[in-house]
Amino acid sequence: MSFKAMMPGNMYQHIGTQEGNAFRVGVDGGGSLDISIMGPIEIMSGGSLVEIRGAIQCLLLVTLVVNNGRPRTSSVLIKELWDGSPPRNPENALQAHISRFRSRLKELEPDAPSRLMRSTTGYRLRFEPHELDANRFVGCLDEMRSKPDMPPDEAVRRLRETLQLWRGPVFDSMEGGSICRAAAARYEESRLSLLELLYDNELKLGRHAEIIPELRELIEVSGPNERLCEQLMVALYRAGRQTDALAVYRQMWTRLKDEIGIEPSPVLRRYERAILTHHPVLNRTADHLALHR
Repeated sequence: MSFKAMMPGNMYQHIGTQEGNAFRVGVDGGGSLDISIMGPIEIMSGGSLVEIRGAIQCLLLVTLVVNNGRPRTSSVLIKELWDGSPPRNPENALQAHISRFRSRLKELEPDAPSRLMRSTTGYRLRFEPHELDANRFVGCLDEMRSKPDMPPDEAVRRLRETLQLWRGPVFDSMEGGSICRAAAARYEESRLSLLELLYDNELKLGRHAEIIPELRELIEVSGPNERLCEQLMVALYRAGRQTDALAVYRQMWTRLKDEIGIEPSPVLRRYERAILTHHPVLNRTADHLALHR
């Protein structure tokens, strides 16, 4: 769900139109931004909106905000935006895009200093860490990892709220250069880790039947993931579907062998044996994670 969908339509004054690769920028009277890169790339808030067009402009934003908005030199930006195939005059092209980006941001805050700054260390977009959705997403994951004893119902609520920040393919499926690709991979790993935490807590609450469809879809669309596989096996077993749970194991065994060339880990094999022997650790009130220890 986009932030715009959560706001009344009359709160926004549109500047420009949306076509192709584009993101929108908005700011409220207090100057607070909400930068969204986990899906369609947007910077928005209540008050007014401005659209910034083009894949290069979008990648410029992403490059400036990932890694906590550290400054980027001109050479780094050129390499990132054009990924080894720069235009004939890359410095001039970069300056044109910087100027265009700065002028569009200026439309939002005409009386405020530009958020896009240049120093001896390069270009930097000024924003607070909490204004970036990816920072809030990763921050929640870190907090949940640091609180393993949090009541599972509270953990599920927090985790599902955080997952709403993920609105589609990270960076809206734009790849960029090495900085953007590395950041996208980190965010994807964070999402999988958050999902694994979520389903561990859902199983603690006895919601095995409810999460079976979600886990099936995730396993189908993601690469071979043993943690999601074991959670689906436990959910199916607790739902009285032992045969289906064993079938999921065999399917994962085949995927691991065909796609990666390895066999299931000792932990996943322990889950198979536990299902075959009706191990008490798989009972609805037991902690299935004991098989990891």
